[in-house]
This record gives sequence, structure tokens and C-alpha cells, in this order.
Amino acid sequence: MTSPPVKLISECFIKPPDNGLSENAKQHIHFTPFELPFLNANYSQKGLLFTKPPPENQDFSITTYLDELRRSLSATLTHFYPLAARLATRKQENPHSYVIYIDPENSPGVKFVYATVDVNISDILTSTHVPLVVHSFFDLNHVINHDGHTLPLLSIQVTELNDGIFIGGSVNHLIADGTSFWHFMAAWSETFRSKEQVRCFKRRAIERYDPIINLPFTHHDQFIERFKHPLFKERFFHFSSATVSSLKAKANTECNTVKISSLQAVAALLWRCVTRIRRLSDESETICKLVVNNRCRVNPPLSDDYFGNPIQTVRGTATVEDLMGHGLGWTALRLHEAVGNHDNTAVEKWVESWLKNRVIYKFSGMFHPNVVHIGSSPRFDMYGCEFGLGKAVAARSGGANKADGKMTMYPGRNGGGSMDVEVCLLPEHMKDLEDDDEFINALNDQH
Repeated sequence: MTSPPVKLISECFIKPPDNGLSENAKQHIHFTPFELPFLNANYSQKGLLFTKPPPENQDFSITTYLDELRRSLSATLTHFYPLAARLATRKQENPHSYVIYIDPENSPGVKFVYATVDVNISDILTSTHVPLVVHSFFDLNHVINHDGHTLPLLSIQVTELNDGIFIGGSVNHLIADGTSFWHFMAAWSETFRSKEQVRCFKRRAIERYDPIINLPFTHHDQFIERFKHPLFKERFFHFSSATVSSLKAKANTECNTVKISSLQAVAALLWRCVTRIRRLSDESETICKLVVNNRCRVNPPLSDDYFGNPIQTVRGTATVEDLMGHGLGWTALRLHEAVGNHDNTAVEKWVESWLKNRVIYKFSGMFHPNVVHIGSSPRFDMYGCEFGLGKAVAARSGGANKADGKMTMYPGRNGGGSMDVEVCLLPEHMKDLEDDDEFINALNDQH
């Protein structure tokens, strides 16, 4: 189906109220070793699809609604002021210095876009694969984090469908991971509803190393890479509470343990099934990468509402022959051990290693035909963000940071431990996954 065009109606920039910022809010904010390696990553793009109040609801006006969104966004930015900033680079020749930081001053603010599209909610939800038009519900497509020097660190696009409203955020991935982004969205939603601010930005220097990190470059051309992935299909698969419970029980029973989590069990299923449909040689090494949150792993730990991007990936590895020759539990245990081994000692060791060789990742080498990459989290309270429209009917993402083998985890709309998984695969592999017996049987297992 040809995607209808999304029509841009208006755009503006939103800043915190002039009298709302303290002197502290004007200070430079420096990045950590967890963040700087991702200068080449795309902005993170997540959003929520809501049902629009029906025409007979005389109290609803899209013009008034947009005004309220802008007002509450400005109020929220008082407490999340770095989102209204820009990146800056300070260079010095003798002694050499190349430092990238967040500069809250002299920025136009957060971009706010209003657009319309001739599409119904049912066009999004009943399509087997995610329609390409969904990518147009987000601003700042195809840009990388380093572009935050000249582009906003956050752009909000509100797209009005025939019977729905989509609120999509594109945020610089240096400044915010999923935990931080949904923390901000929850704060904005609460401010919209209550007219009061109840959450705020929290960030402190992570101890044990200099907060100002000098990069070994003289110009950004020395590390910038813009990588275009091949076309792939996207599809959402729903794992009911019963399905998740069944997979978790099966994995734990096979390993005679109770340690394997729901996420590890679902990830193990994805790793096994995607590896099978790729038809790799038996001796090939296959990898499952899991994004993990370092807040609780460093010592002393960071608070849950620490604002930043303190994430890393851990990996389970196995030959194709071993992965296919063993069951779900064996596979899940590989992932459980990888997560369990990622403690404060492992984090410190990685930080020390990176500080000795301050590399910026090239994303052309991060996705590979043998890799399954699992990001985001079903624990994020996405559906708690209502913006005066009631519970969202769906959560969706843009086209950023995706490739063959990328899996994105969401909470199921009905809660209870259910999950939705957004699967990205090459078209021929997607078709095979949809016919894979182990995968389909797991989805249909309600006992």
C-alpha cells in the first residue's frame, strides 16, 4: 500500500519560561563514557497513538489541545531543561582538547511540529506489517546524535489522523535512554493533566573518573559515519501474559532453576527462531545482544530517575549447532549468565578500557547477519502517559536505529506481564519467521 503523505501544518520551538530556570540550569553538562561512544547513533524515536475524541464531543478542539500541549511542555522543560539545549564542542590545540558537552544557553529550544495525515487508526493496527507512514509520524529522521550541535535535542511531532492523534518524540540518544525518555514523557503527561510539575531532571557526575572527557580528535570528520541499512520489514508480535508465563516456566524447568526472567525467556525464543530461519552454517557463531541499564549496576548506584544514557549491551554467544541442539532453557541460561556477569566490576573494567582507547562506534559494524539485537524494555510505563486522551491504543517507533535482527520490547497494553515485540527482519526472513513452528506454537500457547 502506498503511504499517504503526512502534511506539515506548523512548527515552532518551545523553551522553559524565562523566569523558570535557575543559574544551575545554565551550566554545561558533560557526557560519560557510556554516552560519548554513541555519537553516530540515530536519535531515539518512540511515540503513542491515541483515539481522538469523537466529533460530537464539543469540548475538544485540536487548536486548544495543541496550545495545552505546548504550555505543559514549556512548564515541564523547567525541570528537564537540557532537552531544550544544543550540543557544543570546545577545541584547543595546545594542549590538545576536544570536548563535547550540552550547552543549555543560546538555544531556540525543543521543536514542536503539528502535522496531519489521511489515515485511520485501523490502518495502523490491522496492517500485518508496520506501515511505512508510521516513520513519518516522527521528526528528525536520518540524523545522528552529533547533529545535535545544530538540531534540537528533542523534537515532538503531533500528527492528527482522521480518528486519532499520535504524539511522537525524537530525542538525542546521547542525552536520554529509554528510561529517561519515558520519565520525561510521564512528567509531561502529569503536567498536562494536573497543571503541576511532580518530577524533575536528576543527573550527577558518576564517580571514579574526570567528568570532562577529552576525545582524541581535531575534527568531527575523523569519527562521523552515516550508515544506511538495507530495507527490512517490521512487525509487532503480541506475547500474552499466559504466553510469557509459559515460556518463563519452560525455560526454568529445563534448567532446573527459578532465576530466568520473563524477558530472558522471550529473548531466548527470538534468538533461537531468528537463527533458525536465517539458515546459517552449523559452525557459525551467533550472538544475542541485550541492552542493559547500568543505573543499578554501578557502585554507588544511580537513582532510577537519573537522566542520561547509562546503558551498555551484554551478549550471549553460541554456535548455531549448539543453539539448535539445545532447548529454550539452555539458550535463556546463556542470556541470564551474560546479564548476571555484568556487575560493577565488569562496568568499571569496561570504563577503564574505553578511557584508554576513546573510540566512537561505527554502526556499519554493529549489526551483522549472525546477530539478534534486543533493546528497550517491557517495564517502561508507556501506557501511563495519557495526555488527556485516555490510555493509548498502541505504542510505535520511528525508523531510527533499526536493521535486520533488531527487536524492540514494549509492555503489552493490557499489562499483567504481557509484552509486544517489534521485530525487524529482511523480507524473506520475516516470512519464514511467520511460518516457524516453534515461534508460532509459543505465541499460541496459552497454558
